[in-house]
Amino acid sequence: MTLEELVTSDNAAQKMQTVTAAVEQLLVAAQRQDRLTVGVYEAAKLMNVDPDSVVLCLLAIDEEEEDDIALQIHFTLIQSFCCDNDIDIVRVSGMQRLAQLLGEPAETLGTTEARDLHCLLVTNCHTDAWKSQGLVEVASYCEESRGNNQWVPYIPLEER
Repeated sequence: MTLEELVTSDNAAQKMQTVTAAVEQLLVAAQRQDRLTVGVYEAAKLMNVDPDSVVLCLLAIDEEEEDDIALQIHFTLIQSFCCDNDIDIVRVSGMQRLAQLLGEPAETLGTTEARDLHCLLVTNCHTDAWKSQGLVEVASYCEESRGNNQWVPYIPLEER
């Protein structure tokens, strides 16, 4: 490996850490400000009613769920809708970290129904120009990825 390849690899790893932190910050801020829609069906309903309010779509799935055909069909339809409406899309893994970020209760012997965290929409009111630094960073990463022909970039959320 050449020095140039090492530097490029190190820069890519650092960029991924920055974007991962931005996604985490954005999700926490969006939830706190009631700008987060959680769930595949809830997301579909919102995008049908007010697609202009959606600024980011996160599709979350772990490796063991990759074979879920119904979920993959939902993802394909959501991605298509997002592309048609110029909504940035990111795929993430790390469902446990996602649940931790959103303050989901730990599984308690089936007594509580867990929310569907497979699709998350970050919204923006039409009346204000809410922009968090996390949103700016993630949008920039999405644009950069599209420039590299990666239409739906992937971000792993690491457990802590």
